[in-house]
Amino acid sequence: MKFAFFADLSDFLQSQYGVSVPEIPVELCPPQFTGDITVNCFPLAKALRRNPMELAAALCAQLASHSDIEAVSAVKAFVNITLRPAALMRDTVADRDALLAAVALPAVERRRVLIEFSAPNTNKPQHLGHVRNNTVGMATASILERAGHDVVRVNLVNDRGIHICKSMLAYQRFGAGVTPASSGKKGDHLVGDFYVAYDKELRKQLAALRLDKPALADKTDEELFLETEIGMAAQEMLRAWEQNDPAVRALWETMNQWVFDGFAVTYRRMGVEFERTYLESQTYMLGKDIIRDGLERGVFKKRDDGAVIIEFDDPSLGTKVVLRSDGTSVYVTQDIGTTMLKQNDFQPDQQIWVVGDEQIRHFKVLFAILKALGYSWADQLTHMAYGMVNLPSGKMKSREGTVVDADELFDEMETLARDATVEKAGDDLPENLDERARVISMAALKFMLLKVNPKTTIMFDPQASIKFEGDTGPYVLYAYARICSMLRKAAAASDVTAGALDWALLKEPAERMLALRCALYPELLQKAARDLDSSALAGYLLDLAKDFSGFYRNCPVLNADDASLRTTRLALSETVRVILADGLRALTINTLESM
Repeated sequence: MKFAFFADLSDFLQSQYGVSVPEIPVELCPPQFTGDITVNCFPLAKALRRNPMELAAALCAQLASHSDIEAVSAVKAFVNITLRPAALMRDTVADRDALLAAVALPAVERRRVLIEFSAPNTNKPQHLGHVRNNTVGMATASILERAGHDVVRVNLVNDRGIHICKSMLAYQRFGAGVTPASSGKKGDHLVGDFYVAYDKELRKQLAALRLDKPALADKTDEELFLETEIGMAAQEMLRAWEQNDPAVRALWETMNQWVFDGFAVTYRRMGVEFERTYLESQTYMLGKDIIRDGLERGVFKKRDDGAVIIEFDDPSLGTKVVLRSDGTSVYVTQDIGTTMLKQNDFQPDQQIWVVGDEQIRHFKVLFAILKALGYSWADQLTHMAYGMVNLPSGKMKSREGTVVDADELFDEMETLARDATVEKAGDDLPENLDERARVISMAALKFMLLKVNPKTTIMFDPQASIKFEGDTGPYVLYAYARICSMLRKAAAASDVTAGALDWALLKEPAERMLALRCALYPELLQKAARDLDSSALAGYLLDLAKDFSGFYRNCPVLNADDASLRTTRLALSETVRVILADGLRALTINTLESM
């Protein structure tokens, strides 16, 4: 928040203590005290090398006679300030354009940021975990962009490997030539069915193997994989793919395209877009040349068995193999090459990966290797780890077909939103009910995933997320729609807006609180951008919607007695509407003019 009296206060501190204080630390006054805002003297006292309580008393005395200030008091090291109505509104909501412009970070902080998210596999449809990844990735990119950064969104699709061959092999054996067109199924769902079918057959063969050879009973499924016929067949198919076998490649391209077509529908429903999509089939060979160069420079060394390794100074990272003894890559080798590719393609100042927290160690190793290789940009690599989305019944398992499918989730949410809208509307059903249900359902889902810090593991609850009351997306949408409705009614009644705009008329506590909350918008969005934390913005929008509800309940707008008061309260409401729209847009959530 910025207030005009800050300049006078800074001049006073400069003249009194000989120290320039460009930023005055101010926050909303706690509800148990009287005042609009509070100046915290602890950080000021540290900068000025003064006793904080003595400094608070000095500030209190200096501000008591300021023309913008109605009352001031010191409580220990805190100075509580009540502004005159005209000054309060002038410095918070009177200049709406300036308030929105203040959202952008200073030019020196703005960067070119590349953010990678989604990263699905082409052996199955996207599930609830991908929904959180997509939601967090999109919102983070959008918030960064709103704060003034130049943002590039990329996706790296895992479209090759043994898991892809499992679906292909099951299709060969059990598919009977079925296609998405002939089955009426989305392509990613159809391919996912064969991934599940493969796992069922594998489990049958594992059980038979253990029954036939009791000595193998203690071995894990992974250890016995190549002992099964279907496991060896999948491995042979992978070798055929790597050797460019025409028939295997043709099937791979066909089934991958089915999945890509299915993904496109899922992405479209969520509003997901990318500037570039990389395919692992085109990048998995990258990185080997970088490893060989690093070996020559002494960054890596060869082990006795021929494997290339790196030994880290950090004992928590230990030793990492970067090329196997047979010369093949490990996953981090591919990531080294892909990171270089993205850096060369887009020249970003920072790269961000939105990937689950189970990969924290992998990214620590990746970043440490890139630093050891001497790349100047390696200090600007960020793993934005996020927690999993759990179900009441436990974790999701794709191969067993127990995941919450993204498309089915969207359908369920739309049904819940449609039912909730009908219940709220009663006999007065709104037009475009299906479209409203789509917007409300996606707002509910996204807001639920964004209102908590991304690092937090959450339990998914569709019923709670769709409610029009409480800390939900529909609650914020409803506040926005209510303001739109009020502004439409005002526009239809010319006498309602006949009064002159006079901010000094807004003296009620609910009006003051709403104006102060509006003034917090720039710093809360900037905080969300700096911390890569959408919950800071989502929480702010909830608070703003709640403050508007209190204002609407306690301060008549269209029915205000005075014409100027009506006009001014409408102007305050319009500022809230604009901020809600801007903030929701930054979270990639659409709005509705009526609900």
